[in-house]
Amino acid sequence: MQSRTPLFTPVLIAGCIVIMLGFAIRASFGVFQIPIAEEFGWPRAEFSFAIAIQNLAWGIGQPLFGALAEKFGDRRAIVLGALSYAAGLVLSSWAITPGQHQLLEVLVGFGIAGTGFGVILAVVGRAASAENRSLTLGIATAAGSAGQVIGAPVAEALLGFFPWQTVFLIFAGVILSALLALPMMRAPAPATRAELEESMGEVLRKAIRDPSFALIFLGFFSCGYQLAFITAHFPAFVTEMCGAIDPSGTLASLGVSTTSALGAVAISLIGLANIVGTITAGWLGKRYSKKYLLASIYAGRTIVAAAFIMTPMTPATVILFSVAMGSLWLATVPLTSGLVAHIYGLRYMGTLYGIVFFSHQLGSFVGVWLGGRMYDAYGSYTAVWWIGVAVGAFSAIVHLPVKERSLEPLPA
Repeated sequence: MQSRTPLFTPVLIAGCIVIMLGFAIRASFGVFQIPIAEEFGWPRAEFSFAIAIQNLAWGIGQPLFGALAEKFGDRRAIVLGALSYAAGLVLSSWAITPGQHQLLEVLVGFGIAGTGFGVILAVVGRAASAENRSLTLGIATAAGSAGQVIGAPVAEALLGFFPWQTVFLIFAGVILSALLALPMMRAPAPATRAELEESMGEVLRKAIRDPSFALIFLGFFSCGYQLAFITAHFPAFVTEMCGAIDPSGTLASLGVSTTSALGAVAISLIGLANIVGTITAGWLGKRYSKKYLLASIYAGRTIVAAAFIMTPMTPATVILFSVAMGSLWLATVPLTSGLVAHIYGLRYMGTLYGIVFFSHQLGSFVGVWLGGRMYDAYGSYTAVWWIGVAVGAFSAIVHLPVKERSLEPLPA
């Protein structure tokens, strides 16, 4: 009788550590928006553009690091990613012009690609059994949310004691410490013989010719737009637009006495709610159609974002929005990556998911950059929110025609 594969393997644990630390740093960049802009007297669009470039570089780097991992080994790709991440943070701490920040965010973006979903989910997915794969991908994705829970508040706390430059150096050390988990990351490659005989070029051609791949690619755009815009701009948005915090209320008793602190806590709450939402999405992905689950998540995001922007902002609505949006935040990732693995196989999952993820990062670039530009032009984020509502509705619709069937080659 064949024994069941355990859910929590060393590969999954190591992958969770790397993603958690990498995303803790990535999720904190919105906290630096105001301190950096105020120190140098920059308009909001300048640092926003730097974060937008970071997201675009992440998207460009994702399929590249996926291909590197598949050709030279997962751990080598992760080491290269961590070194790029740390170098970008260290050099950015010395940057004094917008152009320097924007150029150096390319290194940070590549670093996130090498330590993020494309590489980690591929190795975790290959190491998992078929029965555990969807839930395993959900757990690994939820680790990114766990990083988000701690990243923004830790950055906010550190900025109370150190200048932002020192915090960047501390974070560079943190991402390098993730490499201590790599000895556990020895993943098997449970691919069929027919899969192993297929070249990367053959698999890429098959995917590019498949209309479902194009639909998945297009649908992931809004996910990046919404997540990156909120991560980069929501702390500043809450700081400037939220109603006053009641000094005798629950938030004040918990140490949240300013709207700046509430903005950081909101990012943390999104991450906390998403731990539950992402694991639930992974669990549901094993039992129900992934494309319909994805359409439901995008429809839910559309409704939540529209309701929030139409309601006067108070600390209570910020918390409610954070929890509601957080439950849907990264729930798309295990379903999208699982859908790619199901349709096209595991052998080149990292590269194929990396290509799909590039659409996510194009959305991230537009969301972050457009947020800064429209804020400087109109003094408001309202139009950017409504664009996010529209693209979310588009993604809900575009997933419905996806043909959720396997295109893996049959064994000889």
